[in-house]
Amino acid sequence: MTFKPIPLNPKKSRNLWVYIVITLLILGVVGLFAYRYFFSSGSRRWLDFSAFKQDRDDYAEILLLPGMRCGDAPFAFPTTGAIFGLWSQSYRPGHIHAGLDIFSGTEPGVTPIYAAYPGFLTRKADWISTVIIRHPNDPLEPSRQIWTYYTHMADDQGEESFISSEFPPGTNEVYVEAGQFIGYQGNYSGNPDNPTGLHLHFSVVKDDGNGSFLNELEIKNTYDPSPYLNLAVNHNDNPESFPICQDEITFENWDLVVEHE
Repeated sequence: MTFKPIPLNPKKSRNLWVYIVITLLILGVVGLFAYRYFFSSGSRRWLDFSAFKQDRDDYAEILLLPGMRCGDAPFAFPTTGAIFGLWSQSYRPGHIHAGLDIFSGTEPGVTPIYAAYPGFLTRKADWISTVIIRHPNDPLEPSRQIWTYYTHMADDQGEESFISSEFPPGTNEVYVEAGQFIGYQGNYSGNPDNPTGLHLHFSVVKDDGNGSFLNELEIKNTYDPSPYLNLAVNHNDNPESFPICQDEITFENWDLVVEHE
């Protein structure tokens, strides 16, 4: 018995090729979007991250230090580290970063964090790794109140907090000077199954108009930290470079804590 090949329907054959071409075009557009998305979202900075962690001394030109004041900035820098994650940067689709991610390149519980500006510190009873400081008079606009937010100050499981013992859970409105030690950088994300990389997340948060702070997770509830630090930390304006001071650098006379070995 012999079998005759079944001829292809020319119309169906054309349709198949049309589907293949359309699919390839879609994949190409998606690939281009993904490439542009990841490279426009600051991943070029992240390409240096592994090397930075291996030896941060090789990156001295991007390393910012505690107590450093850039020009006439109202805030002094709150810790040691390089800013890999900027305000308004997107790490993934649908996400817009509402603060700064400052990486020290050390280990959890090693690199100290200080108050960037005087104010009144609160640590809610259930806050393992976070404090927030109220500043009654915004140095850029004294008629309004602002808040500075510091987080990730605990180990990855949230079992050990690295916040200073001066500020136990439930601390409310304790006055702190600029440069006062408040804790150490950690890597607690709030979810022990998904720890964050070791860093300080720092943001400038809006007041809700009733004497409290708005939800820091939404960028609309925060201010661009650039003018407070006099650094190019708005990702929209600085999509690729590490923020470094372009003006005269001075250092505050803070009582600094030595990094743990």
